[in-house]
Amino acid sequence: MMKTRTALIVCVLVAVVLAACAPGAQPSGGAQPAAGEKFRVAVVMPSAINDMAFSQSMYSALKALQTEMGGEANFELKYSENMFKVPDATAAIRDYASQGFNLVVAHGSQYGPAIQEIAKEFPKVAFAWGTDVNTFGLPNVTAYTAAAEEGCYVNGVVAAKLTKAKKIGVTGPVEVGDAKTCIDGFTQGVAATDPSVQVSKTWTGSFSDVAKMTEAAKAHIASGADVLTGSSQSVVGSIGAAKEAGNVLWFGTQSDQAPLAPALVVASQIYDWVPSLKDLIGKIKTGDLGGETFVLHLNNNGLKMGLNSGYQLPADAKAAADAAVKGIVDGSIKVQP
Repeated sequence: MMKTRTALIVCVLVAVVLAACAPGAQPSGGAQPAAGEKFRVAVVMPSAINDMAFSQSMYSALKALQTEMGGEANFELKYSENMFKVPDATAAIRDYASQGFNLVVAHGSQYGPAIQEIAKEFPKVAFAWGTDVNTFGLPNVTAYTAAAEEGCYVNGVVAAKLTKAKKIGVTGPVEVGDAKTCIDGFTQGVAATDPSVQVSKTWTGSFSDVAKMTEAAKAHIASGADVLTGSSQSVVGSIGAAKEAGNVLWFGTQSDQAPLAPALVVASQIYDWVPSLKDLIGKIKTGDLGGETFVLHLNNNGLKMGLNSGYQLPADAKAAADAAVKGIVDGSIKVQP
């Protein structure tokens, strides 16, 4: 009898341990917090939280939501920055999910395969990732992206008004996602305003290589460009080259880049993730964990045009910018992504 009882206890303990170690096993917690519990968010980003570009746009939005929702007591925010290497990011995403965070944000299009795999293992955790539109058909995955072509079209309109050399240089990372659509929109804005302006593009092949961006910008300047634009966290290199030249204007995207060169940054398209994230968190709290895609547009205030107050924009250029925004919002101007 004693041997049988001991064997039974051992079997039960083994079963408990195996269940805890099985794929998909989670601690208490998950997407829908209990009444009175703080909402827990973790975000994994490819660059620094102060990159003045992609990562900062998301981190700033989450910090704003934390303040709006009552601070750390009600909204816990953890982050992993500079996750350029996808295996490192994958490990961080899985670790946050295993800790029972309500929402795990994978802020990088390169993280898609990781989300597709990990979200299946943790069905009670909500995941969001972008920029992309694919939820992989999973009910706990939200995809997000930005119609970056819209604000960049406006930038292109103003750039065409300001260039004296009739030459504009583009320093892009990889020709995909919102980096590509931004440059496509910018080029359309230039062409619609002044078809005689030449737009030259350089794709460095890297989102993070500042040195390559610097070299690309300097090459455009040497070829006579007096206006530059570009996308990704590595454009600090391009802006630095513009500052070194002293008379080359810059048009930014993702975050307000005016602080990097107050005398040379004319305008920035700004990503505001706050409204969309706020809506997503509200749904998660009711048990709706995902399965949708949201897109930032000028007409839903997800995209905003930040004109640099430190740069004296001529009246005709300001009017052209306002007209472009109005046209995109009311649909009279169609920008092709």
